[in-house]
Amino acid sequence: MSAAAPAPEDRPEAPGEPPTGGGLEWINRFAALPDAFHHRPDPAPFPGAQLLASSPAMRERLSLTPDDLAAEPWLGMITRGEPVAGTPQVASVYAGHQFGVYVPQLGDGRAKLLGEVRTPAGEHWELQSKGSGPTAFSRHADGRAVLRSSIREYLVSEHMAAMGIPTTRAVALYGSSLRVFRERIESGAVVLRAAPSFLRFGHFEYFHYAGYPERLRQLIDYALDHDFPEHREAEDPVRAMLETVTARTAELMADWQAVGFCHGVMNTDNMSLTGLTIDYGPFAFMDAYDPDYICNHTDQGGRYAFARQPGVALWNLTRLAETLVAHFNAPDVDTAVEQAKSVLEAFQGQFRAAWLRRMRAKLGLQLEREEDESLVQELLARMAAEGIDYTRLFRQLPELEDGGTRQGFIEELEDPQAWQAWEERYRERLAQESRPTPERHAAMRAVNPKYVLRNHLAQTAIERAEDGDFSELERLQRVLSRPFDEQPEAEDLAELPPAWASGIQLSCSS
Repeated sequence: MSAAAPAPEDRPEAPGEPPTGGGLEWINRFAALPDAFHHRPDPAPFPGAQLLASSPAMRERLSLTPDDLAAEPWLGMITRGEPVAGTPQVASVYAGHQFGVYVPQLGDGRAKLLGEVRTPAGEHWELQSKGSGPTAFSRHADGRAVLRSSIREYLVSEHMAAMGIPTTRAVALYGSSLRVFRERIESGAVVLRAAPSFLRFGHFEYFHYAGYPERLRQLIDYALDHDFPEHREAEDPVRAMLETVTARTAELMADWQAVGFCHGVMNTDNMSLTGLTIDYGPFAFMDAYDPDYICNHTDQGGRYAFARQPGVALWNLTRLAETLVAHFNAPDVDTAVEQAKSVLEAFQGQFRAAWLRRMRAKLGLQLEREEDESLVQELLARMAAEGIDYTRLFRQLPELEDGGTRQGFIEELEDPQAWQAWEERYRERLAQESRPTPERHAAMRAVNPKYVLRNHLAQTAIERAEDGDFSELERLQRVLSRPFDEQPEAEDLAELPPAWASGIQLSCSS
């Protein structure tokens, strides 16, 4: 297995000027790595390119305007992959375990790293275009994305950020007259996305399993300098990096489980080294609570079912540790292996503690009590038994406690006595808290979203956008940017899903 083909040494300088807007400084550290780490794809046509939407939050972070994003050179750089002086676009190579099976070479098959910028505020962001054409790693595919999947990623990226969940960001969404074939012929689209780093577990797997220890060491040094500079002076920088990655992943899994988010494709190549949610494909927010919920109909065995996500994360971290252990600053291999095991063994406790913190907050509990976990687990068991909507139940807990919708809710349950038993236990637990009830309720509403990007909401916006109407896309973006706020004009977006929503199927092309 060979590394990525090196690009010619005499590659001519790209024409044009660096993109303007907001005083961004282009530094491009990943593109400065040797050619074994990436490939420079050729520009690809994208007819009729136009800006469809952009994130106000990310425009502010990057000091960009809609006019900047809609005009050259940004338009050509993002949608057609055109090179601009000082910003060589690259597609990175990586590998990965997909549904548990190792695939020795994957890579950015439809994503191109435009470059890395430093903002006037001192933030570092890597910018990627997703769907702007083929690369050396497209594996005979077209390197394109469709409007359907692009709208989903665009909306959920900013929605997750608004809920405080670490994620890659979506800066802008572009459409075109390009026709792309997936399950059917669809409109082509491009998402401009951003992240402090796009490094994945699979980047390390590629060089480890291909037998390039020197390249792997170079990648490790790059990650330490780029993403974990605080560990450079540690006694064992690589072990410290693994400890941080493990802790961040545990926190991320707690975030997902707390809001009912199912990723759908937790392959190692879809795991972020810096603890971000990355690569939104067949994701979903649960409607009726079901720990065995599978959001990806490709996942026939349920490997990535909702309740299995934390365990899968640990399995993926173990694969990452296998690539790093030889580079620990340990006296021998056996010691390094034991140190790596110790790091990984901490994951379950880290996840459990992080998840319990979030679930206590959702229930309005400030104090920590030993019985809290069983209280939460009993509630989840009742929700699963009754098919209760996950988001609405937690959002409505203050109302249920006040009696506002309690009676009607109880009457709808198949086993009202079991719910009443839990409710009594919950009231007894609340009696141990000293916070005033109005303050507690406000705190609960600040962590229990009223609005989540349910599948049927995304589907409605997609269907209208495919007909040329982007008003629902704009409305969803606006409402989901404030998921915890009461928004009376958007009450319909917080309702239970309609019957037809159960027929929505998502796959890896979603």
